Amino acid sequence: MSVDPADRGPLFDLLHRHHVTLKHRFGQNFLVDHVLRDLIADAAGATYEDVVLEVGAGAGTLTVALAKRAGRVVAVELDREMVPVLREVTRDLPNVEVVEADILRFDAHAAFPQGGEIAAGNIPYNLTGALIRKLLDEAPRPKRLSLVVQKEVAERWTSESMASVATVAVQVFAIPRYVMTIPASAFEPTPQVDSALVVMEVRPEPAVNVGDLDAFLRFVEAVFQQRRKQLGGTLGRMYGLGSTEAGARLREAGVSPERRPQTVTLGEWEGIYRQFAR
Repeated sequence: MSVDPADRGPLFDLLHRHHVTLKHRFGQNFLVDHVLRDLIADAAGATYEDVVLEVGAGAGTLTVALAKRAGRVVAVELDREMVPVLREVTRDLPNVEVVEADILRFDAHAAFPQGGEIAAGNIPYNLTGALIRKLLDEAPRPKRLSLVVQKEVAERWTSESMASVATVAVQVFAIPRYVMTIPASAFEPTPQVDSALVVMEVRPEPAVNVGDLDAFLRFVEAVFQQRRKQLGGTLGRMYGLGSTEAGARLREAGVSPERRPQTVTLGEWEGIYRQFAR
């Protein structure tokens, strides 16, 4: 490899030579710290038996490190101006396949029909929710996700309480772990906020047994829209039951109607859903 994209000078020479214009809508912030790059690659836990799906490979900073650890890397990049850069950086790495595609339209099930891949990448803020649904909603699923996201998102995903609908949506499918904070200064151009690395071990089966996971998550989302309200009042209004009947159903599920959504555990959400979706 002639150019390591973790070096600021060579990286921007490379971008200039390929006439790349950075695009805000793609959230293009390049990691330019060798130590952090290698720690991020290590955290993915890939071995020579693993295939890694890299989301938003960009200039290949993480790609080259993953390629040293994994048997194969499928590097997906949407920006057609960036793809030639990625191909140049990885041209001497026979185990890297560069794919020009929108990750939200990429057919991961066709690429990995048995599932079990490791998904890794530095994820723009506006993509996080849709990407998690894309990767986790349907089997076969990856075995692990190792994602750099905004620190605030990482904190929500890994919260010990069900702090938000995003927390519930992630923890239904995976066991997330906050690995480390990555300062904004480690990126070029420098973003306005710090990032964090989250590693998620994907559960063999979802943590709730509700039949229709889409309906369950829509239910949780609807309740969270009234996150400051007590559950009894919210669910009474949602189902036209009145607070007395809603409170009785909540108590059947073992949940006080005075509680608020962010205090409810996954197991309790399952019980509440069963009471109100029956």
